[in-house]
Amino acid sequence: MAAPERFQVGDTVLQSGMTLPGVTLSYRTHGVLNAARDNAVLVPTYYGGQHAQTEWLFAEGMALSPRDWFIIVPDMLGNGLSSSPSNTAAPFDGPRFPHVTLYDNVRLQHRLVTERFGIERLRLVAGWSMGAQQTYHWAALYPHMVAAIAPFCGSARTSRHNFLFLDGVKAALQADAAFRGGDYDAPPLVGLKAFSRVYAGWAFSQTFFREEIDLKVMGSGSIDGFVTGVMEPAFLARDANDLLAMLWSWQNADISANDLYGGDFDRALGAITARAIVLPGATDLYFPPEDNAYEVARMPNAELRPIPSIWGHCAGLGANPADTAFIDAALRELLAG
Repeated sequence: MAAPERFQVGDTVLQSGMTLPGVTLSYRTHGVLNAARDNAVLVPTYYGGQHAQTEWLFAEGMALSPRDWFIIVPDMLGNGLSSSPSNTAAPFDGPRFPHVTLYDNVRLQHRLVTERFGIERLRLVAGWSMGAQQTYHWAALYPHMVAAIAPFCGSARTSRHNFLFLDGVKAALQADAAFRGGDYDAPPLVGLKAFSRVYAGWAFSQTFFREEIDLKVMGSGSIDGFVTGVMEPAFLARDANDLLAMLWSWQNADISANDLYGGDFDRALGAITARAIVLPGATDLYFPPEDNAYEVARMPNAELRPIPSIWGHCAGLGANPADTAFIDAALRELLAG
């Protein structure tokens, strides 16, 4: 993975009121910002992901070509590159890292976009999963700055059912005695593997497994091979406290949970003036299309366009060519509009 650039934000007052010292926002850019500064696109990262994992969106011949667009990929707080439990000095290291919201993340991204690059308007904000949640936040918090959005496999507010799922994977990780309340001397491998196994059953649809896509496409050989060969490596590569920090941000995602909207979710949705193509995974167990249908009905310039996929939540991961083509077509339409 190419080394990211760093935006040194300094001491930052979080939405909670706590001040986090020496905040750093990691990011990568692709392409060249034009003289008019009107070709900028922002792609936030997703849960457990870092900027390099978004690059499947920027392949040659796709809508987001760096030949045409200046693409900014900010790393989410807690992902191990931006300020995180794993890289923050005491007294905010490890389990003492403060809770950060997606509101906090997007405020810092706004500073990056405006202060470092002098950009006044983004042509598009698009992202998967927690990247989609940040996309919604951008459109609600800075409607004058965002021309179009494409959130895929994500929501404007984490549902109660999604919250409960996340509590389950969190409990699996924290049950490892080696976790020691977050003050572990070595990675809590038993907990991370349990986390991965619980996560695996939700990331893909029932039909995905019924049709044995894990065996036929991924060559895993068995359910156990799928978990140990595909899911575990992704999470074993991450720090446990980092995963928990991002998990808290996911659980508490809500575009209206701020002083601007005072918890009025419908009003926050109504303030999204950007042209929106909302792309739920038709079989997503985390973010079902029904949640997005509610949102789109209250957004003034939005279309619901479910991804017709059996890949569940991972329809938005870039792993299945048909799903990738479906998402790319929507991005192309928004960028041409």
